Amino acid sequence: MDLTTNPFSPPDHDSDKFHEECGVFGIIGSSDAAAHTVLGLHALQHRGQEAAGIVTHDDQQFYSHRSLGHVGDNFNSEAVISRLPGDAALGHNRYATTGDTVLRNVQPLFAELQTGGFAIGHNGNLTNAGILRSQLVQRGCIFQSTMDTEVIIHLIATSSYHDLVDRIIDALKSVVGAYSLVALTSDMLIGVRDPLGVRPLLLGELDGAPILASESCALDIIGAKLIREVEPGEIVICSRDGIESLKPFPPAKSRPCIFEYVYFSRPDSIAQGRSIYTVRKSIGALLARESAVPADVVIPVPDSGTPAAIGYAEEAGVPFELGIIRNHYVGRTFIEPSQNIRNFGVKLKHNANRAEIKGRRVILVDDSIVRGTTSNKIVQMVRDAGATEVHMRIASPPTANPCYYGVDTPDRDELMAANMDIPAMARQIGVDSLAFISIDGLYQAVGGVNRDDGQPQYCDACFTNDYPVSLVDLLEGRPSAQLSLLAEHS
Repeated sequence: MDLTTNPFSPPDHDSDKFHEECGVFGIIGSSDAAAHTVLGLHALQHRGQEAAGIVTHDDQQFYSHRSLGHVGDNFNSEAVISRLPGDAALGHNRYATTGDTVLRNVQPLFAELQTGGFAIGHNGNLTNAGILRSQLVQRGCIFQSTMDTEVIIHLIATSSYHDLVDRIIDALKSVVGAYSLVALTSDMLIGVRDPLGVRPLLLGELDGAPILASESCALDIIGAKLIREVEPGEIVICSRDGIESLKPFPPAKSRPCIFEYVYFSRPDSIAQGRSIYTVRKSIGALLARESAVPADVVIPVPDSGTPAAIGYAEEAGVPFELGIIRNHYVGRTFIEPSQNIRNFGVKLKHNANRAEIKGRRVILVDDSIVRGTTSNKIVQMVRDAGATEVHMRIASPPTANPCYYGVDTPDRDELMAANMDIPAMARQIGVDSLAFISIDGLYQAVGGVNRDDGQPQYCDACFTNDYPVSLVDLLEGRPSAQLSLLAEHS
């Protein structure tokens, strides 16, 4: 997460979704470490599309290649891979929130510490990063980036402990936030998950080489085995000789991000032993039970609404069809020189399949509504294609609160659900009816329990305003360091 804001950062004009900031992948003890890391980052591309970087180590030194843009655009040749030798590698995909997407903000970050070379990749957000940064600057620390990841490096560097792992533990005792960290030294690959386990991190293995990754799909692409999830508050130390686990922090009730099940994770990934795809179908089925309406066809808003739409259609007994076709070849560099051209923006990505829509009562299924800007355009597209009725069903509860834990979200006053009730939202986006899955329905689909059966099992603050990790900087009156990149283009 960046700690400065740049009003000239280019927005994603068509985006009306939350964006996960980062994906991490690390491996040690593999002769093809760099190549495996490139493939792992390919699988995690959905978690960060602004930039990618890889750091490797051989028997003598560290090597690094960091670039702006997609993994496939920058790690696409044998020449690049050959400049990343060694049997240990750490990779990172980044989705920027604020500030410039510039090379100095591309992870993994690297520093020469008293203990030796140290690279680190971070997925998440430190909610006391502003306070810590000010304290470190007053102590004489010099920052080279605008990310809270560098706060962690300085805390480690200035720790009074001698052993590196002890330094990491000491540093993280000062940190408040939601994070998954993967670090690389000359002889260790270290993974850390925050005490509540808000951000995901998995442990895998390929031919004896330990792997740390954000999602299981990154293991699948290289034929690696999923061992288990890194537990909340756990430090996993992977070396060429084996794996060690430490739990230095006080135990706490875990609260993994429930939005991983709704949208962030790839549908072919496994989380907490559950198939993301299967969970999303279950969400759709429960949504149908809660808010069925007479209709002729169920249509997903591609691609993230597809599994829930399948589950809805099966439960409701209504045919499922691909009534909206997505163009997967639209980049972020499209120039929109005028308002007339800009109005075609949604059609760059989506087009109505008229043969499946005309003359029918349509149920549109999507994963969420953030601002409602894209939903409005999609609904109008479906009406223009001849739908007689358009009903929208959303596979998450109303999103009324920003995320401060490493997810790019608008401010609260820009969230449609924070400013309108559901009937008003329906009128705004132009549907005949609008319904969201209930918070208990979502919990039932994910874990088979209601939210209020004991303590909440997930971080669901974006729906409930229940923030499980203290928002220290905000409570201290500091402006939010995690500002949105989803500003409406005007």
